[in-house]
Amino acid sequence: MNYVLGIESSCDETAAAVVSDFREVLSNIVYSQIEEHKPYGGVVPEIAARSHLEKIDIVVKNTLEKANLQLSDISAIAAACGPGLIGGLIVGATFAKTLSLATNIPFIAINHIEAHALSVRITENVDFPYLLMLVSGGHCQICIVHDIDKFEVIGKTIDDSVGESFDKVSKILGFGYPGGPAIEKIYFEANPDNFKLPHPICIKGNCDFSFSGLKTAVLTASEKCYSIQEKKDLAASFQKTVTEILSFKMKQALSLCLSKGIKITSAVISGGVAANVIIRTALDSICKEFDIPFFAPPIKFCTDNGAMIAWAGIEKFRKNKFNDLNFKPRPRWALGES
Repeated sequence: MNYVLGIESSCDETAAAVVSDFREVLSNIVYSQIEEHKPYGGVVPEIAARSHLEKIDIVVKNTLEKANLQLSDISAIAAACGPGLIGGLIVGATFAKTLSLATNIPFIAINHIEAHALSVRITENVDFPYLLMLVSGGHCQICIVHDIDKFEVIGKTIDDSVGESFDKVSKILGFGYPGGPAIEKIYFEANPDNFKLPHPICIKGNCDFSFSGLKTAVLTASEKCYSIQEKKDLAASFQKTVTEILSFKMKQALSLCLSKGIKITSAVISGGVAANVIIRTALDSICKEFDIPFFAPPIKFCTDNGAMIAWAGIEKFRKNKFNDLNFKPRPRWALGES
């Protein structure tokens, strides 16, 4: 049996995990920096990098201990090397490469977004090709996943990501950081029909996203909210609108696949926003209309975590895709780019 140690440090979670090639997650430890960034209403790159530097050794140590393994049991060491905040990426990649050099264990550089794209395969038998809606704090796109490193992008955001929009709307309305969980909770105690918000570029046949105008509409509407309940209603209306936009885009993507004769095995949502149960439920309903199986990773594997990095490492290990230790972390790294 092969085991891969995965290290994630691309944003505001210091995480590590050990995963086997039999889909066993032996350990998955995440140190969240939410409390460090909460006073600023978002991630501060310098604070994130320092926190990674302080925590990464103990996180990896605890991960190996919980897996009941020694470094000598590890078949490969995988680390997120982009895209993301370059300070954090340097910390994680350097730590992983140093371990690799000291132990002669192969090193695998992982594209963080590809790891999200493949994360559903940790727990589900999802075969290629599948349709993927990847929605997170920094990314928003729809693609066809043909293989572990072959992605056909058919739609992407032209401005903000959906996760970023959740955070900024939550900050505008005073509901704190991170915005996604806060707004999702508020949705169930408010009236989502109290405000009519725009659905930018929801045009038949178009799979691209735009959230800048929606965010501006919330800002404008918030200036006329004079009570907490009105602000909650506005937050719920935002949640409802985002869900409708993503549902519309999933429908357009599935229709595009049908019209072009692209045979997909299933449809998948992944990324941090995939943890939103309201959105997951709505997309599942859309896929049922098309008689396409719908999958989403377990919620614990939606937000940034070491298990998805380790699993992407397993996928690459199986194909002998290793990297030299001179591989440089990169803040930008497109899907499928070597």
